[in-house]
Amino acid sequence: MTSVLVAGRGEIARRVFATCRRRGLATVAVFADPDADAPHVREADAAVRLPGAAPADTYLRGDLIVEAARRAGADAVHPGYGFLSENADFARAVGAAGLVWIGPDPGAIAAMGSKVAAKERMAAAGVPVLPRLDPAAITGADLPVLVKASAGGGGRGMRVVRTLAELPGAVASAEREAAAAFGDPAVFCEPYLAAAHHVEVQIVADAHGTVWALGERECSLQRRHQKVIEEAPSPLVERVGGDMRARLLAAGRAAAAAVGYRGAGTVEFLADATGAFWFLEMNTRIQVEHPVTEAVTGADIVAWQLDVAGGAALTGPEPAMTGHAIEARLYAEDPDRDWRPQTGTVERFDVPGVTSRFAPGALRLDSGVEAGTVVGTHYDAMLAKLTACAPTRDAAARQLAAALRRSRIHGVRTNRDLLAASLLHPEFLAGTAHTGFYAAHPPATLTAGAGLAPELGALVAALADAAHGRGPVLPGVASGFRNVPAGFRSRTYAAGERRVEVRYRFGRDGLEVADPPPGTTAVALVEATADRVVLDLDGVRRAWTVGRYGDAVVVDGALGSAELRRMPRFADPAEHVPAGALVAPMPGTVVRVAVEAGAAVAAGQPLVWLEAMKMEHVVAAPVGGTVTEVGVRVGQQVAHGATLAVVDG
Repeated sequence: MTSVLVAGRGEIARRVFATCRRRGLATVAVFADPDADAPHVREADAAVRLPGAAPADTYLRGDLIVEAARRAGADAVHPGYGFLSENADFARAVGAAGLVWIGPDPGAIAAMGSKVAAKERMAAAGVPVLPRLDPAAITGADLPVLVKASAGGGGRGMRVVRTLAELPGAVASAEREAAAAFGDPAVFCEPYLAAAHHVEVQIVADAHGTVWALGERECSLQRRHQKVIEEAPSPLVERVGGDMRARLLAAGRAAAAAVGYRGAGTVEFLADATGAFWFLEMNTRIQVEHPVTEAVTGADIVAWQLDVAGGAALTGPEPAMTGHAIEARLYAEDPDRDWRPQTGTVERFDVPGVTSRFAPGALRLDSGVEAGTVVGTHYDAMLAKLTACAPTRDAAARQLAAALRRSRIHGVRTNRDLLAASLLHPEFLAGTAHTGFYAAHPPATLTAGAGLAPELGALVAALADAAHGRGPVLPGVASGFRNVPAGFRSRTYAAGERRVEVRYRFGRDGLEVADPPPGTTAVALVEATADRVVLDLDGVRRAWTVGRYGDAVVVDGALGSAELRRMPRFADPAEHVPAGALVAPMPGTVVRVAVEAGAAVAAGQPLVWLEAMKMEHVVAAPVGGTVTEVGVRVGQQVAHGATLAVVDG
């Protein structure tokens, strides 16, 4: 093995490349057109274009990836995660081309690739499983149930159904999403455990009969059935104690042995508060959350993948866990708006205190983006993962929350504030949070008061913008100074849907603010430049940094951050949309239109479905009334803010 192609993109490609470089192996990237200038492409030794943008035309084309390996001179293929990483046919095609497949045997992938067949095999091996339900035979007594894609994972193709009336639509929607993400529309149902804990076992197995279980992870904080915060060891297992860990690890080893597994993989379970657990699925690939296991074991799991693929045996004692590690996934999304994915350009990406990248450390950063990266609609919205490791769980949580709060991530809206608030929530710190955490604690309530107050952020932005637009007239004289009394200067900013007007002036006694920020009585200006403002608030001096990108202004400081937009003095009439209009919340593709002009609809009724970032998003009627216009069709690409339909209320 001398040169490794990674059949993926973003953060995992960079992670595999990091180990390959340490091993002296050459690296090859593949890229779709939107990723032509992505970080994983720039840092690879060679890169091969996959023409097109949609995953079905690029990263899901195994034939193109095998041909890319041949053209670039790679002799091994690492599947990464997502896309074709759990596709047995792709694994066979790699082997048939004479390339080393850095993953499990195709037979093991096929055995675990169908969740239905995998559950049957696990039951035969003595691993506890939840019953599988036929969607056509479900009755009210079975509810609630979870509709799941048989192939793939990552929360895609999953729907919770609480009433029988919801079931047909949920199955159809899950089938569409599964087909788009994995190329397989098959779905099934199982009982939905609303307050379960998601616990998984990291396994590594060689071709000589050795299977290691490298401890467990807990991934109970999830949105849309996709993990957000992961940690090792599991606080549930620590709290239950007894033989729960031994039983979990034994079940993980048994699952791997049942399919003759080779390489790295993860056996996932749902567990309740008593310590009972049930097999969920086996991911026959490396997991997004593998850094927490690396942190507490000191392992390089990708290096073990390379070794095992080359025929090496696992030697020495099975690694054990020491200390505690917690990982948070940074997504380009708006948690307050149903986790709506965000698009745009990452203008700044700065996480202070990082001690390592793509390798164990006290504060580890695994990032798929850098400043200048464009976040589009074709791929997953995850930007990066930040992992803190400390002797205790409490220390790791507080260290990670502090690092998130100090981060400067500009250009796209992220879930950073929600992650920090979640890590410091009493339920999380107590280790009792389960998969229903965000249903019980909506994001808006968790982050209330977490950011910088819009009024204070707008004042800082106004002072920095004034300094940016015009420097001092004389040394020591601030911009806007008047020798005679003058009216207040006014600047208006938008903070989300809210508008904030700042009125201020400079006189002989310095800065005067017409309406000081709430909770503040005295405001004095210490320093104001284009990118830094220092204010004295009621005798306490505080500093902020300011970044500006077009009309956007981002203010960061110890009190939190504020994302603002400068408002023009005069509104552009072209920006107005009709009353009752449904507008696209993001760029995407129309996958379903459930209404025609003239139809009567109720407020909140789903009318249009968009596909963006490999997930479906419902756009509902803003008011009840009659549909007067439907301006889109299935398959149409729409821009953010485009009018999809109009309802006359």
